[in-house]
Amino acid sequence: MATTEIRTTKVKVPNGDLQIDAYLAEPAKQGKFPAVIVIQEIFGVNIHIREVAEKFAKEGYVAIAPALYQRTAPGFEAVYTQEDIQRGRSYKEQTTAEEILSDIQSAIAYLKTLPNVQKDAIGSIGFCFGGHVVYLAATLPDIKVTASFYGGGITNSTPGGGEPTLTHTSKIKAPIYAFFGTEDQGIPLEHTEEIEAELKKHQISHKIFRYEGAGHGFFCNHRASYNPEAAADAWQQVLELFQKNLQLQTV
Repeated sequence: MATTEIRTTKVKVPNGDLQIDAYLAEPAKQGKFPAVIVIQEIFGVNIHIREVAEKFAKEGYVAIAPALYQRTAPGFEAVYTQEDIQRGRSYKEQTTAEEILSDIQSAIAYLKTLPNVQKDAIGSIGFCFGGHVVYLAATLPDIKVTASFYGGGITNSTPGGGEPTLTHTSKIKAPIYAFFGTEDQGIPLEHTEEIEAELKKHQISHKIFRYEGAGHGFFCNHRASYNPEAAADAWQQVLELFQKNLQLQTV
């Protein structure tokens, strides 16, 4: 069980002239810990994303959630109303893969400056829009493990346009788990099968989880689609994945 006391801070991650707002959650005790980059849904670094970062910190990780809308909508965070969905999607459409990868690389560089981070033990997790983003970010050499939750559009799009994110699968060098609900109206079963086939083709360590009866956003307890059983199982899978690949130390 997670028992670690934590501290949380709002920080700035430098990326050239851009200062990216980020939420940092870390164990309060002394030591060196693996790190996790938590990537937002379309709703910004909202309460759900902050809570995920805190869950990781309680498990003994340094977790950071950078704001991917810093260029177009600094400070944006929303809940799950129809109006918020429209706003979040509009900001998502203004992102590009190049800028997103640059921001995540900057978050990695920031983590490496922290004295309590194991610099060679950094993973990522993302949800919804972030589930797509972390599949793309899994191509970065510093990312040692990835958990992608219901990332839509991986097979047929990429942020800002261009070749679909799926076409970059061969660049992934570290284990990746992907989580989907069978009732997700935005991600057809054939898309998850395409992702699985591509990961197998390139012999990338992976598992695909499909939760019967679960819809989009099933992991988020602030959504109407929250599925406690699926969420609990997925979290255990994530913890086992990260503990195995990031060499979690007890201090």
